[in-house]
Amino acid sequence: MLADDSVLLREGVARILAETGFVVTGQASDGAGLLAMVRRDPPDVAVVDLRMPPGFSAEGIDAAAAIRATAPEVGLLILSQYVEVHHALRLMTQFDGGVGYLLKDRVSDLTAFAGDVRRIGGGQTVMDPELVAQLVRRRREQDPLEELTARERSVLGLMAQGLSNAAVAAELHLSVKTVEAHIGAIFAKLGLAPDDREHRRVRAVLTFLRA
Repeated sequence: MLADDSVLLREGVARILAETGFVVTGQASDGAGLLAMVRRDPPDVAVVDLRMPPGFSAEGIDAAAAIRATAPEVGLLILSQYVEVHHALRLMTQFDGGVGYLLKDRVSDLTAFAGDVRRIGGGQTVMDPELVAQLVRRRREQDPLEELTARERSVLGLMAQGLSNAAVAAELHLSVKTVEAHIGAIFAKLGLAPDDREHRRVRAVLTFLRA
Protein backbone atom coordinates (compact mmCIF):
# COMPACT_ATOMS: atom_id res chain seq x y z
CA MET A 1 0.00 0.00 0.00
CA LEU A 2 1.11 3.56 -0.74
CA ALA A 3 0.44 6.95 0.82
CA ASP A 4 1.58 10.23 -0.75
CA ASP A 5 -0.30 13.46 -1.40
CA SER A 6 1.44 13.80 -4.80
CA VAL A 7 -0.58 11.78 -7.31
CA LEU A 8 2.32 11.84 -9.78
CA LEU A 9 4.83 10.40 -7.32
CA ARG A 10 2.34 7.93 -5.89
CA GLU A 11 1.48 6.56 -9.33
CA GLY A 12 5.16 6.45 -10.24
CA VAL A 13 6.05 4.39 -7.17
CA ALA A 14 3.06 2.12 -7.82
CA ARG A 15 4.24 1.50 -11.37
CA ILE A 16 7.79 0.76 -10.23
CA LEU A 17 6.55 -1.70 -7.61
CA ALA A 18 4.28 -3.42 -10.12
CA GLU A 19 7.14 -3.72 -12.61
CA THR A 20 9.34 -5.37 -9.99
CA GLY A 21 6.83 -8.03 -8.97
CA PHE A 22 4.75 -6.40 -6.24
CA VAL A 23 0.97 -6.10 -6.06
CA VAL A 24 -0.18 -2.63 -4.99
CA THR A 25 -3.40 -3.21 -3.06
CA GLY A 26 -4.24 0.39 -2.21
CA GLN A 27 -3.26 4.05 -2.51
CA ALA A 28 -4.03 6.99 -0.24
CA SER A 29 -3.28 10.72 -0.20
CA ASP A 30 -2.83 10.98 3.57
CA GLY A 31 -2.16 8.98 6.72
CA ALA A 32 -5.81 8.61 7.71
CA GLY A 33 -6.71 7.09 4.36
CA LEU A 34 -3.77 4.69 4.55
CA LEU A 35 -4.63 3.60 8.08
CA ALA A 36 -8.23 2.89 7.07
CA MET A 37 -7.03 0.66 4.21
CA VAL A 38 -4.55 -1.16 6.43
CA ARG A 39 -7.26 -1.91 8.99
CA ARG A 40 -9.45 -3.44 6.28
CA ASP A 41 -6.73 -5.50 4.60
CA PRO A 42 -3.17 -5.30 6.03
CA PRO A 43 -0.45 -5.37 3.33
CA ASP A 44 3.03 -6.84 3.65
CA VAL A 45 4.56 -3.35 3.39
CA ALA A 46 3.26 0.22 3.53
CA VAL A 47 5.28 2.85 1.65
CA VAL A 48 4.59 6.24 3.22
CA ASP A 49 5.61 9.82 2.42
CA LEU A 50 7.10 11.56 5.47
CA ARG A 51 5.29 14.88 4.96
CA MET A 52 1.60 14.72 4.12
CA PRO A 53 -1.57 16.71 4.84
CA PRO A 54 -2.70 18.34 6.98
CA GLY A 55 0.50 19.71 8.54
CA PHE A 56 3.23 18.48 6.16
CA SER A 57 5.58 17.73 9.06
CA ALA A 58 5.88 14.12 10.26
CA GLU A 59 2.48 12.68 9.34
CA GLY A 60 4.14 9.70 7.66
CA ILE A 61 5.86 8.50 10.82
CA ASP A 62 2.73 9.20 12.86
CA ALA A 63 0.76 7.04 10.42
CA ALA A 64 3.47 4.37 10.64
CA ALA A 65 3.16 4.35 14.43
CA ALA A 66 -0.60 3.91 14.17
CA ILE A 67 -0.17 1.09 11.67
CA ARG A 68 2.39 -0.68 13.84
CA ALA A 69 -0.03 -0.49 16.78
CA THR A 70 -2.90 -1.83 14.66
CA ALA A 71 -1.06 -4.33 12.45
CA PRO A 72 2.44 -5.01 13.86
CA GLU A 73 3.32 -7.43 11.04
CA VAL A 74 3.22 -4.69 8.37
CA GLY A 75 6.61 -3.46 7.13
CA LEU A 76 6.96 0.33 7.05
CA LEU A 77 9.01 2.33 4.54
CA ILE A 78 9.20 6.11 4.95
CA LEU A 79 10.11 8.14 1.86
CA SER A 80 11.47 11.67 2.29
CA GLN A 81 12.64 14.44 0.00
CA TYR A 82 15.55 15.24 2.33
CA VAL A 83 17.49 13.54 5.09
CA GLU A 84 15.94 14.58 8.39
CA VAL A 85 18.02 12.95 11.09
CA HIS A 86 15.64 13.53 14.00
CA HIS A 87 12.78 11.81 12.18
CA ALA A 88 15.04 8.95 11.11
CA LEU A 89 16.26 8.45 14.68
CA ARG A 90 12.67 8.31 15.86
CA LEU A 91 12.02 5.58 13.30
CA MET A 92 15.11 3.65 14.42
CA THR A 93 14.34 3.85 18.13
CA GLN A 94 10.54 3.63 18.18
CA PHE A 95 10.05 0.61 15.89
CA ASP A 96 11.40 -2.92 16.26
CA GLY A 97 12.53 -3.97 12.78
CA GLY A 98 10.65 -4.09 9.52
CA VAL A 99 11.20 -0.38 8.89
CA GLY A 100 13.08 1.80 6.43
CA TYR A 101 13.92 5.42 5.66
CA LEU A 102 14.88 6.28 2.08
CA LEU A 103 15.27 9.43 0.05
CA LYS A 104 12.82 9.65 -2.85
CA ASP A 105 15.74 9.79 -5.28
CA ARG A 106 16.49 6.13 -4.43
CA VAL A 107 13.19 5.05 -5.96
CA SER A 108 14.64 5.57 -9.45
CA ASP A 109 16.96 2.57 -8.95
CA LEU A 110 14.33 -0.10 -9.52
CA THR A 111 16.39 -3.12 -8.51
CA ALA A 112 17.74 -1.55 -5.32
CA PHE A 113 14.36 -0.13 -4.35
CA ALA A 114 12.59 -3.44 -4.85
CA GLY A 115 15.27 -5.17 -2.78
CA ASP A 116 14.85 -2.64 0.02
CA VAL A 117 11.07 -3.13 0.09
CA ARG A 118 11.51 -6.91 0.26
CA ARG A 119 14.00 -6.62 3.12
CA ILE A 120 11.62 -4.42 5.06
CA GLY A 121 8.81 -6.88 4.43
CA GLY A 122 11.11 -9.57 5.81
CA GLY A 123 11.59 -7.71 9.09
CA GLN A 124 14.90 -5.98 8.36
CA THR A 125 15.80 -2.30 8.82
CA VAL A 126 16.85 -0.27 5.77
CA MET A 127 18.45 3.18 6.01
CA ASP A 128 19.40 5.49 3.18
CA PRO A 129 23.18 5.68 2.64
CA GLU A 130 23.07 9.49 2.93
CA LEU A 131 21.37 9.17 6.30
CA VAL A 132 24.03 6.75 7.51
CA ALA A 133 26.76 9.16 6.36
CA GLN A 134 25.16 12.04 8.26
CA LEU A 135 24.79 9.95 11.41
CA VAL A 136 28.45 8.95 11.26
CA ARG A 137 29.53 12.58 10.79
CA ARG A 138 27.28 13.65 13.64
CA ARG A 139 28.77 11.04 15.97
CA ARG A 140 32.33 12.05 15.12
CA GLU A 141 31.59 15.72 15.75
CA GLN A 142 30.22 15.09 19.22
CA ASP A 143 29.85 11.81 21.11
CA PRO A 144 27.25 12.42 23.86
CA LEU A 145 28.47 9.37 25.79
CA GLU A 146 31.65 11.30 26.54
CA GLU A 147 29.59 13.65 28.70
CA LEU A 148 28.40 10.88 31.02
CA THR A 149 30.08 10.25 34.36
CA ALA A 150 31.37 6.78 35.22
CA ARG A 151 28.33 6.19 37.44
CA GLU A 152 25.94 7.31 34.70
CA ARG A 153 27.61 4.94 32.24
CA SER A 154 27.12 2.10 34.71
CA VAL A 155 23.45 2.96 35.14
CA LEU A 156 22.91 3.23 31.37
CA GLY A 157 24.71 -0.06 30.75
CA LEU A 158 22.43 -1.89 33.20
CA MET A 159 19.35 -0.22 31.73
CA ALA A 160 20.47 -1.37 28.29
CA GLN A 161 20.38 -4.94 29.63
CA GLY A 162 16.70 -4.44 30.47
CA LEU A 163 17.02 -4.02 34.25
CA SER A 164 14.33 -2.06 36.07
CA ASN A 165 15.19 0.99 38.15
CA ALA A 166 14.92 -1.11 41.30
CA ALA A 167 17.21 -3.79 39.86
CA VAL A 168 19.76 -1.17 38.81
CA ALA A 169 19.66 0.29 42.33
CA ALA A 170 20.26 -3.13 43.87
CA GLU A 171 23.12 -3.91 41.48
CA LEU A 172 24.92 -0.63 42.21
CA HIS A 173 23.97 -0.46 45.90
CA LEU A 174 22.08 2.80 45.41
CA SER A 175 18.62 4.00 46.35
CA VAL A 176 15.92 3.96 43.68
CA LYS A 177 15.61 7.73 44.04
CA THR A 178 19.34 8.14 43.31
CA VAL A 179 19.05 5.89 40.24
CA GLU A 180 16.10 7.95 38.99
CA ALA A 181 18.19 11.11 39.39
CA HIS A 182 21.01 9.52 37.37
CA ILE A 183 18.55 8.47 34.66
CA GLY A 184 17.23 12.03 34.42
CA ALA A 185 20.78 13.32 33.97
CA ILE A 186 21.54 10.65 31.35
CA PHE A 187 18.53 11.51 29.23
CA ALA A 188 19.29 15.21 29.48
CA LYS A 189 22.88 14.68 28.30
CA LEU A 190 21.81 12.37 25.47
CA GLY A 191 19.18 14.88 24.36
CA LEU A 192 16.26 12.48 24.73
CA ALA A 193 12.76 13.73 25.42
CA PRO A 194 10.71 12.43 28.37
CA ASP A 195 8.60 10.23 26.09
CA ASP A 196 11.77 8.42 24.97
CA ARG A 197 12.32 6.90 28.40
CA GLU A 198 11.38 3.30 27.69
CA HIS A 199 14.15 0.71 28.15
CA ARG A 200 13.65 -0.62 24.61
CA ARG A 201 14.50 2.79 23.16
CA VAL A 202 17.46 3.20 25.50
CA ARG A 203 18.89 -0.09 24.26
CA ALA A 204 18.47 1.05 20.64
CA VAL A 205 20.10 4.42 21.29
CA LEU A 206 22.92 2.85 23.26
CA THR A 207 23.59 0.32 20.50
CA PHE A 208 23.70 3.11 17.92
CA LEU A 209 26.04 5.31 19.95
CA ARG A 210 28.46 2.48 20.64
CA ALA A 211 28.46 1.12 17.07
